[in-house]
Parts: sequence; structure tokens; C-alpha cells
Amino acid sequence: MGSEFVSFDEETATATVRYTPPPSFASPRGAVQGGLIGGFLDEVMGTALLAATDGKLLPLNLDLNMSFVGMVPLETITATGRVVRLGRRIAFLEGELRDKDGKLLARATSTAMPTEVPGAPESGEGS
Repeated sequence: MGSEFVSFDEETATATVRYTPPPSFASPRGAVQGGLIGGFLDEVMGTALLAATDGKLLPLNLDLNMSFVGMVPLETITATGRVVRLGRRIAFLEGELRDKDGKLLARATSTAMPTEVPGAPESGEGS
């Protein structure tokens, strides 16, 4: 998705990522196509869960709900993803996209199953 990791706040379990969408991401209206906006939000929420679990867990979405508030321009945008609640079987996540002035462009929520990162050593291995 062309992301640039910015930060992770452990206290709020919030990841911040930047995207600069290329022209190929444009819809006929000249803004980022909606499915790709979903990809940005999905990725930043996954980044938040991955960071909150020290690189051990990724979300397997059970649902992903999005609201489009404004057109997403073909310029650098900032995404934040947050782990709202993490249980053994279910994680509740939320994400937002904002333009360079901080204006909200899109929001998403997800209910997901936390799953081990594929190919990662199992718990206790290598210790």
C-alpha cells in the first residue's frame, strides 16, 4: 500500500502511518478509489494490533465497516489505527484517515480474530 510507519503510542495502542497514493490509485473522479481507502484503513488497524502485541498477532477480519466522510486526495494522508479492546479470541479495532490539514476523510471499525503472524516461531521457541 506504500505506507510509511510514523509512530506507535503504547498507552493508547494507536499506530500512525502515512500514505502518498500514486496516480494509479485514482478513481474517475480523481480521488483515491474506495476499495483502496479500505486497504489503507485495514492496514493501519493491523499495524496497531501487530505493534500492541510486540509483533506476535495480526487481525483476521470478521467484519470491516467504513464510513467515507470526504474524498481522499492524491496527496499525503495520515492514518491512525487503534486497538479498542483485545481479548483472547476477538479484537476490536478502529481507524481514521485524515488529510494534511487534519480533516477527517474516512473512518473504519473492525471485529477481528487475533492470529499468530504466519511463519513466526511458536511461543517458547528459541528461548
